[in-house]
Amino acid sequence: MKYKLIFLLLLGLDALNLIYQTSEISISYRESLILYGDFSILQTIVKISISIFGQNDFALRFPMILTHILSVILFFNISKHYIENDKDRLWLVLIFILLPGVLSSAIILDAAGLIIFGLLLFIWLYINKHKKSYYILLILFSFIDNSYLYLFLALSIFSIYIKDRVFFIFNIIIFIISILLFAIDAHGSPVGHFLDTLGLYAAIFSPVIFLYTVFVIYRRFLTKELDIIWFISSTVLLISLILSFRQSIKIEHFAPYLIIALPMVASNFISSYRVRLKQFRKGYKMMFIISLVSLLINTVIVLFNKELYKIIEHPRKHFVYKFHVAKELANELKSRSIDCVNADTQMQARLYFYGVTKCDKYKLTKQRIDTKNENSVTISYKKRPVYFANVTNIYK
Repeated sequence: MKYKLIFLLLLGLDALNLIYQTSEISISYRESLILYGDFSILQTIVKISISIFGQNDFALRFPMILTHILSVILFFNISKHYIENDKDRLWLVLIFILLPGVLSSAIILDAAGLIIFGLLLFIWLYINKHKKSYYILLILFSFIDNSYLYLFLALSIFSIYIKDRVFFIFNIIIFIISILLFAIDAHGSPVGHFLDTLGLYAAIFSPVIFLYTVFVIYRRFLTKELDIIWFISSTVLLISLILSFRQSIKIEHFAPYLIIALPMVASNFISSYRVRLKQFRKGYKMMFIISLVSLLINTVIVLFNKELYKIIEHPRKHFVYKFHVAKELANELKSRSIDCVNADTQMQARLYFYGVTKCDKYKLTKQRIDTKNENSVTISYKKRPVYFANVTNIYK
Protein backbone atom coordinates (compact mmCIF):
# COMPACT_ATOMS: atom_id res chain seq x y z
CA MET A 1 0.00 0.00 0.00
CA LYS A 2 2.87 2.37 0.86
CA TYR A 3 4.45 1.90 -2.56
CA LYS A 4 1.16 2.51 -4.36
CA LEU A 5 0.83 5.83 -2.54
CA ILE A 6 4.39 6.77 -3.50
CA PHE A 7 3.64 5.83 -7.11
CA LEU A 8 0.52 8.02 -7.09
CA LEU A 9 2.56 10.85 -5.56
CA LEU A 10 5.14 10.54 -8.35
CA LEU A 11 2.35 10.53 -10.90
CA GLY A 12 0.77 13.61 -9.35
CA LEU A 13 4.04 15.56 -9.21
CA ASP A 14 4.76 14.56 -12.79
CA ALA A 15 1.36 15.85 -13.93
CA LEU A 16 1.78 19.14 -12.01
CA ASN A 17 5.20 19.68 -13.57
CA LEU A 18 3.78 19.14 -17.07
CA ILE A 19 0.86 21.49 -16.45
CA TYR A 20 3.27 24.15 -15.18
CA GLN A 21 5.49 23.70 -18.24
CA THR A 22 2.41 24.08 -20.44
CA SER A 23 1.82 27.56 -18.99
CA GLU A 24 5.43 28.54 -19.68
CA ILE A 25 5.68 27.77 -23.39
CA SER A 26 3.97 28.73 -26.65
CA ILE A 27 2.98 26.69 -29.66
CA SER A 28 5.98 26.12 -31.97
CA TYR A 29 5.91 26.42 -35.75
CA ARG A 30 6.26 22.66 -36.15
CA GLU A 31 3.32 22.09 -33.81
CA SER A 32 1.22 24.60 -35.77
CA LEU A 33 1.90 22.56 -38.92
CA ILE A 34 0.56 19.45 -37.15
CA LEU A 35 -2.51 21.32 -35.91
CA TYR A 36 -3.36 23.14 -39.14
CA GLY A 37 -1.61 20.99 -41.75
CA ASP A 38 -2.39 17.65 -43.36
CA PHE A 39 -4.79 15.26 -41.63
CA SER A 40 -3.39 12.98 -38.94
CA ILE A 41 -4.72 11.04 -35.96
CA LEU A 42 -2.79 13.34 -33.63
CA GLN A 43 -4.37 16.40 -35.25
CA THR A 44 -7.83 14.94 -34.77
CA ILE A 45 -7.18 14.16 -31.09
CA VAL A 46 -5.86 17.66 -30.41
CA LYS A 47 -8.79 19.33 -32.20
CA ILE A 48 -11.22 17.30 -30.06
CA SER A 49 -9.36 18.51 -26.97
CA ILE A 50 -9.57 22.12 -28.17
CA SER A 51 -13.29 21.76 -28.87
CA ILE A 52 -13.76 20.65 -25.25
CA PHE A 53 -11.37 22.96 -23.38
CA GLY A 54 -11.21 25.92 -25.77
CA GLN A 55 -8.30 27.22 -27.85
CA ASN A 56 -5.54 27.51 -25.27
CA ASP A 57 -2.21 25.94 -24.39
CA PHE A 58 -3.70 23.46 -21.93
CA ALA A 59 -6.13 22.10 -24.54
CA LEU A 60 -3.28 21.89 -27.06
CA ARG A 61 -1.09 19.79 -24.79
CA PHE A 62 -3.66 17.92 -22.72
CA PRO A 63 -3.73 14.87 -25.06
CA MET A 64 0.07 14.51 -24.73
CA ILE A 65 -0.05 14.90 -20.94
CA LEU A 66 -2.87 12.35 -20.62
CA THR A 67 -1.11 9.92 -22.95
CA HIS A 68 2.06 10.29 -20.89
CA ILE A 69 0.27 9.60 -17.59
CA LEU A 70 -1.30 6.47 -19.08
CA SER A 71 2.12 5.45 -20.40
CA VAL A 72 3.64 5.74 -16.91
CA ILE A 73 0.87 3.49 -15.50
CA LEU A 74 1.44 0.92 -18.26
CA PHE A 75 5.20 1.13 -17.76
CA PHE A 76 4.83 0.48 -14.03
CA ASN A 77 2.65 -2.57 -14.66
CA ILE A 78 4.97 -3.97 -17.34
CA SER A 79 7.94 -3.57 -15.00
CA LYS A 80 6.29 -6.04 -12.59
CA HIS A 81 7.16 -8.81 -15.05
CA TYR A 82 10.85 -7.90 -14.87
CA ILE A 83 11.37 -6.58 -11.34
CA GLU A 84 9.89 -8.16 -8.20
CA ASN A 85 10.78 -5.51 -5.63
CA ASP A 86 8.30 -2.62 -5.35
CA LYS A 87 11.02 -0.18 -4.30
CA ASP A 88 13.10 -1.01 -7.38
CA ARG A 89 10.10 -0.48 -9.63
CA LEU A 90 9.50 2.96 -8.15
CA TRP A 91 13.11 3.95 -8.85
CA LEU A 92 12.65 2.73 -12.42
CA VAL A 93 9.45 4.76 -12.83
CA LEU A 94 11.26 7.85 -11.53
CA ILE A 95 14.03 7.38 -14.09
CA PHE A 96 11.43 6.84 -16.83
CA ILE A 97 9.64 10.09 -15.92
CA LEU A 98 12.92 12.03 -15.79
CA LEU A 99 14.31 10.84 -19.12
CA PRO A 100 14.71 13.87 -21.43
CA GLY A 101 13.02 12.01 -24.30
CA VAL A 102 10.03 11.03 -22.18
CA LEU A 103 9.76 14.50 -20.64
CA SER A 104 9.69 16.18 -24.04
CA SER A 105 7.24 13.68 -25.54
CA ALA A 106 4.89 14.34 -22.60
CA ILE A 107 4.36 17.94 -23.58
CA ILE A 108 5.52 18.54 -27.16
CA LEU A 109 2.98 17.92 -29.88
CA ASP A 110 4.52 15.17 -32.02
CA ALA A 111 4.26 11.45 -32.67
CA ALA A 112 6.74 10.30 -30.00
CA GLY A 113 4.31 10.37 -27.06
CA LEU A 114 1.66 8.41 -28.96
CA ILE A 115 4.25 5.87 -30.14
CA ILE A 116 5.50 5.27 -26.59
CA PHE A 117 1.94 4.79 -25.36
CA GLY A 118 1.07 2.50 -28.28
CA LEU A 119 4.14 0.32 -27.77
CA LEU A 120 3.58 0.02 -24.01
CA LEU A 121 -0.09 -0.82 -24.53
CA PHE A 122 0.83 -3.55 -27.03
CA ILE A 123 3.49 -5.03 -24.72
CA TRP A 124 1.10 -4.98 -21.76
CA LEU A 125 -1.56 -6.79 -23.81
CA TYR A 126 1.00 -9.30 -25.11
CA ILE A 127 2.51 -10.06 -21.70
CA ASN A 128 -0.97 -10.52 -20.23
CA LYS A 129 -1.96 -12.75 -23.17
CA HIS A 130 -4.86 -10.64 -24.47
CA LYS A 131 -4.32 -12.11 -27.91
CA LYS A 132 -7.45 -10.84 -29.65
CA SER A 133 -6.89 -7.32 -28.31
CA TYR A 134 -3.29 -6.97 -29.44
CA TYR A 135 -4.11 -8.33 -32.90
CA ILE A 136 -6.77 -5.63 -33.27
CA LEU A 137 -4.36 -3.02 -31.90
CA LEU A 138 -1.68 -3.96 -34.45
CA ILE A 139 -4.21 -3.61 -37.27
CA LEU A 140 -5.05 -0.11 -36.02
CA PHE A 141 -1.34 0.74 -35.85
CA SER A 142 -0.94 -0.08 -39.54
CA PHE A 143 -3.29 2.80 -40.42
CA ILE A 144 -2.24 5.32 -37.74
CA ASP A 145 1.43 6.15 -38.29
CA ASN A 146 4.34 4.98 -40.43
CA SER A 147 6.53 4.66 -37.31
CA TYR A 148 4.86 1.34 -36.52
CA LEU A 149 6.40 -0.18 -39.65
CA TYR A 150 9.44 -1.00 -37.55
CA LEU A 151 7.30 -2.70 -34.92
CA PHE A 152 5.76 -5.02 -37.53
CA LEU A 153 9.20 -5.90 -38.87
CA ALA A 154 10.53 -6.60 -35.37
CA LEU A 155 7.51 -8.77 -34.54
CA SER A 156 7.97 -10.70 -37.78
CA ILE A 157 11.51 -11.58 -36.70
CA PHE A 158 10.30 -12.39 -33.18
CA SER A 159 7.58 -14.70 -34.52
CA ILE A 160 10.23 -16.66 -36.44
CA TYR A 161 12.21 -17.02 -33.21
CA ILE A 162 9.20 -18.35 -31.25
CA LYS A 163 8.04 -20.38 -34.30
CA ASP A 164 4.61 -18.79 -34.48
CA ARG A 165 3.66 -19.06 -38.16
CA VAL A 166 0.29 -17.30 -37.81
CA PHE A 167 1.81 -14.30 -36.01
CA PHE A 168 4.56 -14.12 -38.64
CA ILE A 169 2.14 -14.07 -41.57
CA PHE A 170 -0.08 -11.55 -39.79
CA ASN A 171 2.79 -9.13 -39.18
CA ILE A 172 4.15 -9.49 -42.71
CA ILE A 173 0.72 -8.62 -44.11
CA ILE A 174 0.26 -5.49 -41.99
CA PHE A 175 3.87 -4.55 -42.68
CA ILE A 176 3.14 -4.63 -46.44
CA ILE A 177 -0.10 -2.67 -45.89
CA SER A 178 1.83 0.01 -44.01
CA ILE A 179 4.49 0.13 -46.73
CA LEU A 180 1.77 0.72 -49.33
CA LEU A 181 0.11 3.40 -47.19
CA PHE A 182 3.18 5.28 -45.95
CA ALA A 183 6.41 3.89 -47.45
CA ILE A 184 9.90 4.46 -46.01
CA ASP A 185 12.17 7.24 -47.17
CA ALA A 186 15.66 5.76 -47.55
CA HIS A 187 17.09 8.05 -50.19
CA GLY A 188 20.51 9.53 -50.61
CA SER A 189 24.11 8.48 -50.21
CA PRO A 190 26.19 8.17 -47.02
CA VAL A 191 26.43 11.63 -45.48
CA GLY A 192 27.72 10.93 -41.98
CA HIS A 193 24.61 11.07 -39.78
CA PHE A 194 25.60 7.96 -37.82
CA LEU A 195 27.41 9.89 -35.08
CA ASP A 196 24.61 12.48 -35.02
CA THR A 197 22.12 9.68 -34.36
CA LEU A 198 24.21 8.29 -31.51
CA GLY A 199 24.41 11.80 -30.06
CA LEU A 200 20.63 12.18 -30.24
CA TYR A 201 20.11 8.85 -28.49
CA ALA A 202 22.56 9.91 -25.77
CA ALA A 203 20.70 13.20 -25.33
CA ILE A 204 17.32 11.45 -25.11
CA PHE A 205 18.48 8.89 -22.54
CA SER A 206 21.55 10.52 -20.99
CA PRO A 207 24.91 9.06 -22.10
CA VAL A 208 25.31 6.55 -19.25
CA ILE A 209 21.82 5.06 -19.60
CA PHE A 210 22.09 4.86 -23.40
CA LEU A 211 25.46 3.09 -23.30
CA TYR A 212 24.24 0.66 -20.65
CA THR A 213 21.06 -0.03 -22.64
CA VAL A 214 23.12 -0.93 -25.72
CA PHE A 215 25.37 -3.09 -23.52
CA VAL A 216 22.38 -4.99 -22.10
CA ILE A 217 20.93 -5.57 -25.57
CA TYR A 218 24.26 -6.98 -26.73
CA ARG A 219 24.78 -9.05 -23.57
CA ARG A 220 21.31 -10.60 -23.80
CA PHE A 221 22.08 -11.56 -27.37
CA LEU A 222 25.18 -13.43 -26.22
CA THR A 223 23.36 -15.14 -23.34
CA LYS A 224 20.26 -15.88 -25.47
CA GLU A 225 17.97 -14.09 -22.96
CA LEU A 226 15.69 -12.91 -25.73
CA ASP A 227 12.09 -11.83 -25.30
CA ILE A 228 9.64 -9.65 -27.18
CA ILE A 229 11.01 -6.38 -25.77
CA TRP A 230 14.54 -7.39 -26.74
CA PHE A 231 13.48 -8.10 -30.33
CA ILE A 232 11.55 -4.85 -30.65
CA SER A 233 14.24 -2.58 -29.17
CA SER A 234 17.26 -4.26 -30.79
CA THR A 235 15.69 -4.51 -34.25
CA VAL A 236 14.61 -0.89 -34.37
CA LEU A 237 17.91 0.35 -32.92
CA LEU A 238 19.76 -1.52 -35.66
CA ILE A 239 17.43 -0.17 -38.37
CA SER A 240 17.88 3.41 -37.15
CA LEU A 241 21.67 3.10 -37.17
CA ILE A 242 21.69 1.57 -40.66
CA LEU A 243 19.39 4.29 -42.03
CA SER A 244 21.52 6.98 -40.41
CA PHE A 245 24.39 6.05 -42.74
CA ARG A 246 22.25 7.29 -45.63
CA GLN A 247 20.08 10.04 -44.20
CA SER A 248 19.15 12.11 -41.19
CA ILE A 249 16.48 10.11 -39.39
CA LYS A 250 13.50 11.37 -37.39
CA ILE A 251 14.71 10.28 -33.98
CA GLU A 252 11.22 10.61 -32.46
CA HIS A 253 10.15 7.66 -34.63
CA PHE A 254 12.89 5.39 -33.29
CA ALA A 255 13.74 6.43 -29.71
CA PRO A 256 10.41 5.16 -28.24
CA TYR A 257 11.41 1.61 -29.21
CA LEU A 258 14.53 1.89 -27.10
CA ILE A 259 12.76 3.61 -24.22
CA ILE A 260 10.44 0.62 -23.74
CA ALA A 261 13.52 -1.55 -23.13
CA LEU A 262 14.09 0.08 -19.72
CA PRO A 263 12.37 -2.66 -17.64
CA MET A 264 14.64 -5.24 -19.29
CA VAL A 265 17.69 -3.01 -18.74
CA ALA A 266 16.75 -2.38 -15.09
CA SER A 267 16.26 -6.10 -14.51
CA ASN A 268 19.76 -6.77 -15.80
CA PHE A 269 21.23 -3.95 -13.69
CA ILE A 270 19.53 -5.13 -10.47
CA SER A 271 20.52 -8.78 -10.93
CA SER A 272 24.13 -7.82 -11.75
CA TYR A 273 24.23 -5.56 -8.68
CA ARG A 274 22.76 -8.05 -6.23
CA VAL A 275 24.86 -11.08 -7.20
CA ARG A 276 27.99 -9.15 -6.23
CA LEU A 277 29.41 -8.76 -2.77
CA LYS A 278 29.06 -5.29 -1.24
CA GLN A 279 32.69 -4.35 -1.89
CA PHE A 280 32.19 -5.00 -5.62
CA ARG A 281 29.01 -2.96 -6.00
CA LYS A 282 30.66 0.48 -6.02
CA GLY A 283 30.79 0.73 -9.81
CA TYR A 284 27.08 0.00 -10.13
CA LYS A 285 26.22 2.46 -7.35
CA MET A 286 28.27 5.14 -9.05
CA MET A 287 26.59 4.44 -12.40
CA PHE A 288 23.14 4.75 -10.83
CA ILE A 289 23.99 7.94 -8.92
CA ILE A 290 25.55 9.62 -11.97
CA SER A 291 22.53 8.71 -14.10
CA LEU A 292 19.99 9.91 -11.54
CA VAL A 293 21.83 13.14 -10.78
CA SER A 294 22.22 13.97 -14.49
CA LEU A 295 18.50 13.36 -15.04
CA LEU A 296 17.57 15.53 -12.06
CA ILE A 297 19.85 18.33 -13.28
CA ASN A 298 18.29 18.10 -16.74
CA THR A 299 14.79 18.29 -15.22
CA VAL A 300 15.69 21.34 -13.13
CA ILE A 301 17.17 23.06 -16.21
CA VAL A 302 13.98 22.35 -18.18
CA LEU A 303 11.81 23.52 -15.28
CA PHE A 304 13.67 26.82 -14.88
CA ASN A 305 14.85 27.17 -18.47
CA LYS A 306 13.98 30.86 -18.73
CA GLU A 307 16.69 31.61 -16.17
CA LEU A 308 19.21 30.66 -18.86
CA TYR A 309 18.37 33.83 -20.79
CA LYS A 310 20.33 35.71 -18.13
CA ILE A 311 23.57 34.01 -19.16
CA ILE A 312 23.09 33.11 -22.85
CA GLU A 313 24.71 35.67 -25.14
CA HIS A 314 22.35 35.04 -28.06
CA PRO A 315 18.76 34.32 -26.90
CA ARG A 316 17.91 32.50 -30.14
CA LYS A 317 20.40 29.78 -29.17
CA HIS A 318 18.29 28.90 -26.12
CA PHE A 319 17.21 25.26 -26.46
CA VAL A 320 13.53 26.14 -25.90
CA TYR A 321 13.48 29.42 -27.84
CA LYS A 322 11.27 28.01 -30.59
CA PHE A 323 8.59 27.42 -27.91
CA HIS A 324 8.81 30.96 -26.53
CA VAL A 325 7.69 34.46 -27.55
CA ALA A 326 4.52 33.73 -29.60
CA LYS A 327 2.03 33.75 -26.72
CA GLU A 328 3.48 36.87 -25.12
CA LEU A 329 3.68 38.61 -28.51
CA ALA A 330 0.02 37.82 -29.23
CA ASN A 331 -1.00 39.21 -25.83
CA GLU A 332 1.04 42.38 -26.42
CA LEU A 333 -0.56 42.91 -29.83
CA LYS A 334 -4.04 42.39 -28.40
CA SER A 335 -3.30 44.89 -25.63
CA ARG A 336 -2.78 47.41 -28.43
CA SER A 337 -6.11 46.40 -30.00
CA ILE A 338 -4.31 44.63 -32.84
CA ASP A 339 -5.91 41.30 -33.70
CA CYS A 340 -4.36 40.75 -37.13
CA VAL A 341 -0.94 41.33 -38.68
CA ASN A 342 1.18 40.41 -41.67
CA ALA A 343 4.20 38.58 -40.26
CA ASP A 344 6.77 36.06 -41.44
CA THR A 345 5.43 32.57 -42.21
CA GLN A 346 6.50 30.88 -38.98
CA MET A 347 5.37 33.57 -36.57
CA GLN A 348 2.14 34.05 -38.53
CA ALA A 349 1.23 30.39 -38.03
CA ARG A 350 2.03 30.56 -34.32
CA LEU A 351 0.13 33.81 -33.71
CA TYR A 352 -2.93 32.36 -35.42
CA PHE A 353 -3.37 29.86 -32.58
CA TYR A 354 -3.60 32.77 -30.10
CA GLY A 355 -6.23 34.59 -32.11
CA VAL A 356 -4.05 36.98 -34.11
CA THR A 357 -4.96 36.34 -37.73
CA LYS A 358 -3.35 37.45 -40.98
CA CYS A 359 -4.24 40.76 -42.64
CA ASP A 360 -2.60 43.59 -44.56
CA LYS A 361 -3.56 46.34 -42.11
CA TYR A 362 -0.56 45.86 -39.79
CA LYS A 363 2.94 44.78 -40.73
CA LEU A 364 5.01 42.92 -38.11
CA THR A 365 8.71 43.15 -38.87
CA LYS A 366 11.25 41.34 -36.75
CA GLN A 367 14.17 43.53 -35.60
CA ARG A 368 17.62 42.76 -34.26
CA ILE A 369 17.61 45.56 -31.71
CA ASP A 370 15.01 47.61 -29.83
CA THR A 371 14.15 50.63 -31.98
CA LYS A 372 12.53 52.36 -28.97
CA ASN A 373 9.56 53.97 -30.72
CA GLU A 374 5.80 53.74 -30.34
CA ASN A 375 5.63 50.96 -32.94
CA SER A 376 8.25 48.73 -31.34
CA VAL A 377 7.42 45.49 -29.50
CA THR A 378 9.83 43.87 -27.06
CA ILE A 379 9.37 40.48 -25.39
CA SER A 380 11.51 39.86 -22.32
CA TYR A 381 12.09 36.96 -19.95
CA LYS A 382 13.66 37.49 -16.54
CA LYS A 383 14.25 41.14 -17.51
CA ARG A 384 16.28 40.02 -20.55
CA PRO A 385 14.92 41.15 -23.96
CA VAL A 386 14.75 38.13 -26.28
CA TYR A 387 12.61 39.36 -29.19
CA PHE A 388 12.28 42.71 -30.95
CA ALA A 389 9.75 43.66 -33.61
CA ASN A 390 8.16 46.66 -35.22
CA VAL A 391 4.42 46.71 -35.86
CA THR A 392 3.29 49.30 -38.39
CA ASN A 393 -0.19 50.42 -39.36
CA ILE A 394 0.11 50.35 -43.15
CA TYR A 395 -3.02 52.45 -43.75
CA LYS A 396 -2.23 55.06 -41.11
